[in-house]
Amino acid sequence: MGKIKEFLVSKNLFEFLRYVIVGGISALIDMGALYLLTELVFDGQKSGIPLTLSVAGGFIVGLIANYLLSQLFVFTSDTQREKGKKAGAFLIYALVGLVGFGLTEGLMHLGMIFVSHEGLWYILLNCFVKGVVLIWNYLGRKIFVYKGE
Repeated sequence: MGKIKEFLVSKNLFEFLRYVIVGGISALIDMGALYLLTELVFDGQKSGIPLTLSVAGGFIVGLIANYLLSQLFVFTSDTQREKGKKAGAFLIYALVGLVGFGLTEGLMHLGMIFVSHEGLWYILLNCFVKGVVLIWNYLGRKIFVYKGE
């Protein structure tokens, strides 16, 4: 319980809350791209093109938005900004995101077994999946890119 209390009173809580806001904005961008690709580009799910392609497109757009917004508003200490500017750091950032993408794809696939393929249920499912992946992405990036700082 001590580590949780320590986290709640530390600067990490406010950093995480900023990450949640940035993650929310990035998720909206991702879901907007998901919707546009699925409904407009691929003519809904009638085209026979798998939903996973739309999810992948949304992921790429969301990853770029998340990186840029995180550098501006979340990981703001001088040390974090310097670490985040390095090419290797972006690669690790993207790899953490790629694991998050794998979680997204897997959870979306599993979720589609349980929700209707009619209508926009996949958007609601995607909201739940994003919540799970948000936690992974923050912790993974905090630990692997910014070395816990």
